[in-house]
Amino acid sequence: MPARVLPTFTATEVEAHNSANSCYITIGRKVYDVTEFVEDHPGGGDLILDYAGKDVTEIMKDEISHEHTEAAYEILEDYHVGFLVSEGSSSGKAKSTGIDSVVSDASPVYQTTGMSKEEDLSVETDYSQDFKTHKFLDLNKPLFAQLWYSNFSKEFYLEQIHRPRHYKGGQSAPLFGNFLEPLSKTAWYVVPMIWLPPVAYGTMVGSLGLGDPSAAAAYWIGGVCLWTLIEYLMHRFLFHVDKWLPDNRVGLTLHFLLHGIHHYLPMDKYRLVMPPSLFIILAAPFWKLAHTVFFYNWFAAVQVFCGGVFGYICYDLTHYFLHHRNLPLYYKELKKYHLQHHYADFENGFGVTSRFWDRVFGTELEAPSPKGAKAQ
Repeated sequence: MPARVLPTFTATEVEAHNSANSCYITIGRKVYDVTEFVEDHPGGGDLILDYAGKDVTEIMKDEISHEHTEAAYEILEDYHVGFLVSEGSSSGKAKSTGIDSVVSDASPVYQTTGMSKEEDLSVETDYSQDFKTHKFLDLNKPLFAQLWYSNFSKEFYLEQIHRPRHYKGGQSAPLFGNFLEPLSKTAWYVVPMIWLPPVAYGTMVGSLGLGDPSAAAAYWIGGVCLWTLIEYLMHRFLFHVDKWLPDNRVGLTLHFLLHGIHHYLPMDKYRLVMPPSLFIILAAPFWKLAHTVFFYNWFAAVQVFCGGVFGYICYDLTHYFLHHRNLPLYYKELKKYHLQHHYADFENGFGVTSRFWDRVFGTELEAPSPKGAKAQ
């Protein structure tokens, strides 16, 4: 299913909906059509109509008038119809508060992420406002402890991690806030430095053991091709195990450490590639699998495994460069495709080095909706 796209409105357009027949209100950048709720409002419809076409952020928090509960905000979400954008801006962009990012006046906004294009992923988040608005994680403090000691439901957790934030200055948000912090970060160049030498050595051993260069090359290339399928399956069914995730703090925290933090902070350059310790854990079953399938020839199993690890190295480097480098034409298209997975539709587009398996399994991302698209 493609991500739902909500339309955008200018302040003038919202202000025009100021009657009982058509009543819009705003909170920050969110636009709500509360026409059907006017008569059902516990305090009377006149209280809503006094603010028809206007922002109600402050009045809903006003203790003297009536400070609204969390339940009131949850009810309001049922009437969310779009996002507010600027009009007549020379840059064609509107500044937002909190997590909601800068968006083009004419661009549709994806409801699940609050974003409209890849540039939004790099708009710095106002930490305090974000925490005040969403009541999820405070980016000023270590994230692990907040998540572990929280009472977040799975539904709320998944909703929040798929609304990307961006840490200021290109830095990394604190995860542990103690001696474990350096272990949570991995620079991109660590991957080839650590794994290319063992791959080269293993390939040499496998080739010499097989004695046939053509066979050795075929097994090795087969391993690379096999990796592309493993990449797709892991991304879809392990990293995005969202629907089957246990609704408890252990499940949510493990998911966050494995992949959730990447969707929550997709431009964190030190949490884009896999830490060596995690790679060893995930690679161990595939070593065993290769030797089980190719039980008849240990050297063939080594060649396939080494080809697969080389494919992984290419995957991790590609993933990093898609987020943080200017690339040749083919990779620019791949970059656009992958970043759509982050800002538009995280339920599709699982291929990183290629969209081949997305096409095979029917999870290929569709092109973004035309500018000004209405809700689907």
